[in-house]
Amino acid sequence: MKQKLSAIQEALNGVLLGKEGQVQLALACLLARGHLLIEDLPGMGKTLLSHALARVLGLSYNRIQFTSDVLPSDIIGTSIFDRELGEFRFVEGPLFAQVVLADEINRATPKSQSALLEAMEERQVTVEGESRALPEPFFVIATQNPSTQTGTFPLPESQLDRFLMRIELGYPDPEAERELLKGGDRRKSLGLLQPLSDLETLAALQTAVDDIKVSDPLIEYIQRLVAFSRRGAEFAFGLSPRGSLALLQSARAWALLQDRSHVVPEDVQAVLPAVVDHRLRESADFAGHGGGALAQKLLTSVDVVG
Repeated sequence: MKQKLSAIQEALNGVLLGKEGQVQLALACLLARGHLLIEDLPGMGKTLLSHALARVLGLSYNRIQFTSDVLPSDIIGTSIFDRELGEFRFVEGPLFAQVVLADEINRATPKSQSALLEAMEERQVTVEGESRALPEPFFVIATQNPSTQTGTFPLPESQLDRFLMRIELGYPDPEAERELLKGGDRRKSLGLLQPLSDLETLAALQTAVDDIKVSDPLIEYIQRLVAFSRRGAEFAFGLSPRGSLALLQSARAWALLQDRSHVVPEDVQAVLPAVVDHRLRESADFAGHGGGALAQKLLTSVDVVG
């Protein structure tokens, strides 16, 4: 299992240069059965990462380009009348794939954004009163441009909470950018990627995440982190129980990627910013520092040992 995970990460790092940490977080998110939100400027490799993940894991892939005129039926699908059969039949939308890239999700209207809610939470959609199961596994990678850009509709808290993690890719470091300039378009490398996993292997890896052991002191450490977010004056509101579960499951996935059979505090600390940044808001008295400052406040204010 260690060799398989190392090969997958090596292949992804060969496509997305200089972003080893973000690649690890994205892979951990998938292994933890979560959904991923990537927020960054256009051209940073968000689409490249999502497509590379699908290819290397051998999963079906669809991309939805969100715009202000996208309707829920454009995402989910619709029923059409089949003249030959003399009845209506359902035509699946692009949501019916194992990896779905919801590109620039915050350019869509709230009505279209909400079409993803049931799918992400229940892994099914309801069309004309009938529930239809989505493929297994089902992994949504959504990208959004910074809210300061024009033509964006901020995601509400209920939508943000559906994402296990949120990451930023950022500009490449000079060495990676130099290699990028010498090597040209990374989409050529993407085309050379071969599947290194199948559904059975991926299911085994996800089960292995669930089997990662968590000690009572580690649970208490997570509880102290969550409790501090709920009572600290810097926070407008604290982490919900869903947020604490997300932190624990993400730490399990990170431990697996480090080839450990149990979670250590460093695993929690490694995933905490990606898990909590989009779930926390500053109080009015501490506005202006940003979500990253809140995550750092948690890490520096809460001792590992109670």
